[in-house]
Amino acid sequence: MMMTTVLAGALVLSIVALGEMGMMRGPGMMRGGMMNMSMVRHHYVMRNGIDQRYTSQRNPLSFTESNLQEGENLYTSNCAACHGSRGQGDGEAGKNLNPRPANIARFAKMPMASDGYLLWTISEGGVPVGSAMPPFKDSLKQDDIWKIMLYLRQL
Repeated sequence: MMMTTVLAGALVLSIVALGEMGMMRGPGMMRGGMMNMSMVRHHYVMRNGIDQRYTSQRNPLSFTESNLQEGENLYTSNCAACHGSRGQGDGEAGKNLNPRPANIARFAKMPMASDGYLLWTISEGGVPVGSAMPPFKDSLKQDDIWKIMLYLRQL
């Protein structure tokens, strides 16, 4: 009896947690992704890692008011349409994408989101994982991507 109660409780908590992470919203588990982060990208990285050109990269820029303001401006111009004004993956242009845009405000603060990982993600976009995110390596200077990353980390 005790074991059945424990298992039932664990099942309920698992279902609630999946709902909170966005994995049970929309048509299919890939709609919301892991805490509204792209499960496609997560699975890709778990299997393949990230491009070696990015793994050891570190943001050389400081959290200055100027860098943060420029990062916010760059984010608004290049990212907010899909990722939303506060980086929660709720931008109007991204509502019908599958997988949905990531909640990068939350993800940018997680251990997996190293500088190299974020630089790779923004630079290469969805090309490695087959998502709709465009690559920004040819349209933004690397310092601009670093500034966007500074802005994301303080959201």
